[in-house]
Parts: sequence; structure tokens; C-alpha cells
Amino acid sequence: MITRRHLLQATAAALPASSLLAAKPNSKFGGVQIGTITYSFRTLPGKADELLKYCTELGISSVELMSDPAEAFAGMPGVRLGGFGGFGPPAGGPGGRPPGAPGGPGGPGPGGPGGRRQLSPEQQEAMRKAAADRKAWRTSASMDKFKELRSLYNNAGVSIDVFKLPLTEAMSDDEFEYVFTVAKTLGAKSITMELPTSEELLKRIGQFADKHKVFVGYHNHMQVNPTSWDAALAISKYNSINLDAGHFTEAISASPIPFIKKMHGRISSMHLKDKKYGTEGGGNLPWGTGQVPIKEILQLMKKEKYSWPANIELEYNIPGESNVMAEMATCIKFAKDALA
Repeated sequence: MITRRHLLQATAAALPASSLLAAKPNSKFGGVQIGTITYSFRTLPGKADELLKYCTELGISSVELMSDPAEAFAGMPGVRLGGFGGFGPPAGGPGGRPPGAPGGPGGPGPGGPGGRRQLSPEQQEAMRKAAADRKAWRTSASMDKFKELRSLYNNAGVSIDVFKLPLTEAMSDDEFEYVFTVAKTLGAKSITMELPTSEELLKRIGQFADKHKVFVGYHNHMQVNPTSWDAALAISKYNSINLDAGHFTEAISASPIPFIKKMHGRISSMHLKDKKYGTEGGGNLPWGTGQVPIKEILQLMKKEKYSWPANIELEYNIPGESNVMAEMATCIKFAKDALA
């Protein structure tokens, strides 16, 4: 009998052999682009060149690149790499984790209402200075290093199809321009960020997206239902859905496939993970052991020729005998087999 241990050993053993062949990675299977978000490698060293190495070793040819390694590569000072990353306060404070994440705004954790950790006056001042420094750097940054980063990835056979850098109400128009210009320079088809609750922010983002003709895919956590994106989508054709199929499945305790079929024309990218229904306790699980119909989603994408990338988000607890690279290889094999 083939056990999970045997599968992990086989997939891990295959990695050096593939790298020895020096072939460029190709993770488009059956016409479906499988990729990963660089957050999947959060427990490993997270410089841009290191992330690229992981992708090429695994044979991944498309990424959703988080802003931290990109901006660090371009020379921004003070960027913390690894985890959710970020510039400024420790993880857990505003800006360190996305809304709804443990320890982040609106998520569970110590502190004040909604689990938001209270910051000392010194931490608040440090945040203000960090924001000012970040703005000053971004609004004067050359695109040369971002061009270099795109070439580095593209020459290795990896496309930066999605760029993650949240647009906020506090950002100036110059900073908005910077975000969209960086995304285009990297070759990204879309920017991704959390789904805002402010209609004014949605309108402002939509105006910049229209101007630059770059999609902005709004990501969902657990605070989601099938109508959550309606306001955003009505504002601009470039406002779109970055569907986290795992969170969506857990939130509605049902298959996301009817939603995908209905909204496929407004989806710009997808995150794949396996989870339980919320009505059954929720939680992340290894692929194929939860209630997210990952195989069926991928087969639907193949049948209907949906062109957006389906990106692996490795978020379940890694077994003690395994590691990030082996689990990523297992997820890739799952996707490849589903699309065979």
C-alpha cells in the first residue's frame, strides 16, 4: 500500500532530478495554470531569489508575489521577510496581518475589540514614521530593479502573474500610481488585496484600475458570502475576484462550484486549499482530506477553459516527518493528477 510517507519520499526525491535536467518549469496542466502564492514558503528564507529557487525546484511556472520580497529586492529599507511580512510594526499589529487573520484586525487574538492588539504610544509613533518612510521611498523609487526582478523570474521560466500589495485609504495618489506601475513592470495581470468595506475606497481603486487597465482581485477570508463582491464589481470592470476557494467553502458550508460557474468572468485568480465546512468546525487540512472540491474545481477550469491562475496556498499544519517543499510537491501532484 502506498502511504503518505511513501508519497512524500517520492515527491521529495524527484526534486533534485528535475533541477538537474535544467528544464524550465511548467505547471500548466491540461490548459490550467497552477501556481503558488509566495506566502506558501513563509517558513523558509524569503528573499526574491530564494523564492524563485523554490519555484524552479518544484516546477512551478506562475506566482502570486507578495510585495515584501519584491520591494526588498528593489532596495526598500526596513522590509521584514517571511510570514505575512510587512514594513513597520511587529506582526499582529495593524499592517502586520490581513483582516480576519489570527492577531490581525478583526481576527482572534489578545487585545482590544475584535482581537486587535493595542499599541503603545511608542509603537504608534514607530508606525507613523514607518509609513512616512515607506511613502517617501515608494514615490521616488526607480522601476529599474523591478524590471530586473521580472527578467530574473521570466528568464527562469516563472511568470509573476499576480502582485499582492494592499491599497489603503491612507495612501496618496502617488502611492497608488506606484503600486499599479510596479505591477505592470513585473508583468502582473492583476493586483490582489483584501476586499474593502469602504465603497469610496472601491471607487478610488476602480478609477486607477481603469486608468492602468490592471485588474484588482479582492481576496476573501471567512467574512464572505456569494454577494460580497457585488458592490466592487459594479464599480469597475477591472475590479475582480481573487477567490479563496477554501475560505469560501468553509464560510458557506457548501461547494463553491455554483459560484465559480456564475462569476467566472469576474475572477482574476484563485487560491486553493482544503478545509472543512464551517458547520463542521472548519480548519485547514491536507489536500484531498477536506470538503473543498479541489479536483472538481480544476476539472471545471479545464473543461470551460478558464484562464486565471489557480494558486496553491499551503496553510495546513505540516506533518512532523515532512517539510514545506515535500508538501508543495504533493499539492502539485494532486493538481496534475486531477487535470490528467
